[in-house]
Amino acid sequence: MNAAERRALARRLAAEQGGVVSRRQLRAVGITHDHVRNEVAAERWVALGHQGVAVHRGPLPVVANAWSAIWNVGERIAVLDGVSSLLASGMTGFAEELLHLSVLHSHDIPRLDGVRVHKVIRRLDDEVVPAGIPRTRPTVAALRAAGWAVSDRQAALILVMPVQQRLTTPAALLAASERCVGRRRRAFIRGVVRDIALGVQSLGELDFARLCRARGLPEPSRQVVRQGPHGRIYLDVRWDRHDLVVEVDGMQHREGLNVTIDNLTRNWVVLAGDRVLRIDLIGLRLHADAYLDQVAAGLASTSLSR
Repeated sequence: MNAAERRALARRLAAEQGGVVSRRQLRAVGITHDHVRNEVAAERWVALGHQGVAVHRGPLPVVANAWSAIWNVGERIAVLDGVSSLLASGMTGFAEELLHLSVLHSHDIPRLDGVRVHKVIRRLDDEVVPAGIPRTRPTVAALRAAGWAVSDRQAALILVMPVQQRLTTPAALLAASERCVGRRRRAFIRGVVRDIALGVQSLGELDFARLCRARGLPEPSRQVVRQGPHGRIYLDVRWDRHDLVVEVDGMQHREGLNVTIDNLTRNWVVLAGDRVLRIDLIGLRLHADAYLDQVAAGLASTSLSR
């Protein structure tokens, strides 16, 4: 096999990996260390750490950098995880400069620029996707990414987005949260997962009335029934003396035609004389004080007008 044939073979191997190939893959087809060294010296290929090789000198896509990171950490022990795994599985609308990998806690790993390696206590039996770039399944990746997030707000976003984009389901997330427990923000993650999975049913856990009492606000009536033009309307909480309603919306309120149905019913409530404040359930967990400020302002404005 001459040099041109070796280059063509290397390009074929790298085609599904963003233009990169591991030295192990090259050795398996007869391309030796000396062959690689000659191509790098001739500035046709680029060495990526100790184990990866780019078979061109152009810019590398994210998937190429991911493969290179896995090879250099150890392809038998490392997988894409967290946000990086979600992005590799097709999640959109989220940007992350670092590549996130996970290895079992017993492994010593090298430092790599642009790569953060997380040690996990154990892997679930079915957590790694068996085809393509080694990565955790979206459900596990979302839970781990939430634990590794820089803030509660980012953690909640990372849990919500894969569900919204149909990469996982609320039920799968809820089930996995019992098996995949990290070290950080455990209670917060479990609470958000319950919010996602159970929607407004989890309002009892959040105990909106308790939050109001803690702020010194009057306690509202809960699950108030009003008669609308097309049947009964159930309001989450209402202050009868103030004509103020608060609706706490779970994720299911944004699915399909639920937005339209909610708008029609809540518009009728407003036209009947009530003021309606809308609070999303995840937002209440993240910004309880800000939302309660609005509730307090609504109650105060009614009192001043009377």
